[in-house]
Amino acid sequence: MSPLLKVLLIILVVLIIALIVLYILGRRLQKKQDAQQEAMEAAKQVISMLVIDKKMLPVKDSGLPQIVIDQTPRLMRRSKMPIVKAKIGPRIMTLVADSSIFDLIPVKKEVKAVVSGIYIMEVKGIRAPLDTKVKKKGFFARFRDRLSKKTSQARTQLKEAEKQSQKKSGKKKK
Repeated sequence: MSPLLKVLLIILVVLIIALIVLYILGRRLQKKQDAQQEAMEAAKQVISMLVIDKKMLPVKDSGLPQIVIDQTPRLMRRSKMPIVKAKIGPRIMTLVADSSIFDLIPVKKEVKAVVSGIYIMEVKGIRAPLDTKVKKKGFFARFRDRLSKKTSQARTQLKEAEKQSQKKSGKKKK
């Protein structure tokens, strides 16, 4: 066996072992996430709140309780999280918003929110629907949209051409 072949086999074996380990860890993490999602769904409540402020802040500077800061994973402590300060009843609370709805939350307006603990899962406007901000698309997003439109148009034209050719061939057989 040549040394190059031995090295390639060793690399292949290491890659296969790494993939197997990642697969197993991914399944475990998926099960854990599903359990947490079920617990959040069971504990959710609809609350009306007045949003005072919203910011992307690191966990240390967010004003969350020390217990929450201690429970966050070490990797997440430096990253910024969507933090919302809101007045719920007579109390002012600091909450964590879902990153997908953070942009929808209006500042200095009253909203109805689905909250599980200190986590905002969903937001709805009380008096009027929430305004969705339209983000400007980047170069690659516009390019991807144009490409998908052209491919869909080409597919429809191809299907129409196939239908017409089938009709013509069907007429000739009779």
